[in-house]
Amino acid sequence: MKAVIQKVKESSVKIDGVVKSQINCGLLILLGIEVNDSIEDVIWLSKKICQLRIFNDKNGIMNFSVQDVNGDIMIISQFTLLAKTKKGNRPSYINAANPSIAIPLYNSFIENIEFEIKKKVKTGEFGAMMEVFLINDGPVTIIIDTKNKE
Repeated sequence: MKAVIQKVKESSVKIDGVVKSQINCGLLILLGIEVNDSIEDVIWLSKKICQLRIFNDKNGIMNFSVQDVNGDIMIISQFTLLAKTKKGNRPSYINAANPSIAIPLYNSFIENIEFEIKKKVKTGEFGAMMEVFLINDGPVTIIIDTKNKE
């Protein structure tokens, strides 16, 4: 499981020209799910993200988590994070989980994040063509891959 976490001042997602979700201060999480991912990856990653201290304290030091600042979270499924680009110029997505595996893990990830931050998160729509808008704060962008836990 791979996540790109962006600290945002605001973010929104449109599907077919209509805003589906929007958030203010918080995190935009782009999530890619691989064929061998499991519920253990979901649990580890959701805790890790919610505890990341990437929000500034009163001294401008990144000491606070999204929970500490009561921030919002938006989660967007994005299988293209798993692109393999070693051969040729056309990315391969062979490691991306098919929907029968990915959708339940995606939904579990959403539920785990909501459990961690004690509030609802916003989402895109799994498998839809989406337009994602954001104002990156910092900018702060972090990539986490559950295959690199150790």
